[in-house]
Amino acid sequence: MLFDAGISARQAELRLAQHGRDIRDVDALIISHDHRDHTTGMGVFHRKFGLPVYVTQKTFVEVRRRVKIGDICDVRHFVAGETLSFGPVSVETYSTPHDAADGVVFVIQDSRHRFGLLTDLGHIFDGLAETMATLDAVLVESNYDPAMLDDGPYPDFLKHRIRGPRGHLSNIDAAELLKLASPDRLRWACLAHLSEQNNCPDVAIQTHHKILGCDFPVRCADRKATSAAMTIE
Repeated sequence: MLFDAGISARQAELRLAQHGRDIRDVDALIISHDHRDHTTGMGVFHRKFGLPVYVTQKTFVEVRRRVKIGDICDVRHFVAGETLSFGPVSVETYSTPHDAADGVVFVIQDSRHRFGLLTDLGHIFDGLAETMATLDAVLVESNYDPAMLDDGPYPDFLKHRIRGPRGHLSNIDAAELLKLASPDRLRWACLAHLSEQNNCPDVAIQTHHKILGCDFPVRCADRKATSAAMTIE
């Protein structure tokens, strides 16, 4: 499964190939929400690689309105709260309060493990703590450092939007969320969706270690390059 399509088709193909994966073998392109950094390539991914697109109807309508995605002939709508099935793998979908038409996040489960894909959350909403406690690994947004945002170049309205209940989690918010994970179960957390202007990996990692302890198994996804493969043992 491939989640979201915010980079070019060529980059997606090359990055998967670096890990020995053929993008044409992907069974589903699953879209979380309508913002451009998650949807720009969805039409090309579908047409070039033959990927069926799983997306809520509200998100699909909004993407059509805002982004030139071209023809997509295999769209499979789901409703937030449903579970998608792909053979032995299931994908649970959860509605988020992020400022999108119909944002969702995901928990992917096979017969042994549960992996959370939690970005663009808005805030720590009801039920998220219980979900976090069931995960073996998680990729979670850690979007901004509060001081860097305050001192940064963004206009006040955008700073307010990012900090607000429909915006993003700060490094501190993400660390507080990870406190709710099961220490006996969670193998690792990967920080993602870091702002280029208002965060950096060193600051994000330092904040998490300060709150969670230096032994907490946290790493950071690369913003611009292929990250190392991450497995759950």
